[in-house]
Amino acid sequence: MMQVTTTSPLFAATLRPDRSLRMAGGWLALILAGIVATPFLIAMPEFLAPGLTALALGAAGLTLLSLRQSRQARISQQITLWADQIEIVTTQPGAEKTLQRFDPALVRLRLKRDSFERTTGIFLKSGDSDIALGPFLSAADKASFARAFGAALRKARRAR
Repeated sequence: MMQVTTTSPLFAATLRPDRSLRMAGGWLALILAGIVATPFLIAMPEFLAPGLTALALGAAGLTLLSLRQSRQARISQQITLWADQIEIVTTQPGAEKTLQRFDPALVRLRLKRDSFERTTGIFLKSGDSDIALGPFLSAADKASFARAFGAALRKARRAR
C-alpha cells in the first residue's frame, strides 16, 4: 500500500520582471514624432536626411531595448518555503535552471535600502554568500515580497 501525504508550503512565489506598457509608449511616441515631422520634412527638403536619420536612430534604439526587455521577461525565480527548507529555482535565458536549497534556521533575510528607506535589494544570506531574490523587481514589488517572505520565514523558524 502506498501512502500519499500532501503538504502545502508556508510560502510560494514566482518572481518575474515587471511587464508594463512602457515600450509600447516608446513606439507610440516614435510614430507620433514621425507623423508630426512628415509635413516639415516635405516642406523643407534640406532637413530630410537629418530627420530620417534621427527617426532611424530612435527606431534602432527602441528595437534594441525591446529585444533586451523580451529576453529579460524570460527570467524568473520560483521561491518555495517549507517548514524545513527553502527552495529557489532560477530560470534564465540561455542557461539551465538552477535549484538551491537552504535550511530556514541557517539563513538570514537581508534588505538593502536607499536613503528614503525604500527596499532596493533582497538577499538571502547563507554562510559567506548572498543570494539575490528578485533583483529585477520594481521597488514596490520588492517591498511587498520582502514583507510577505520575511513573515513566512519567521513562521517557518517558529514551526521547528
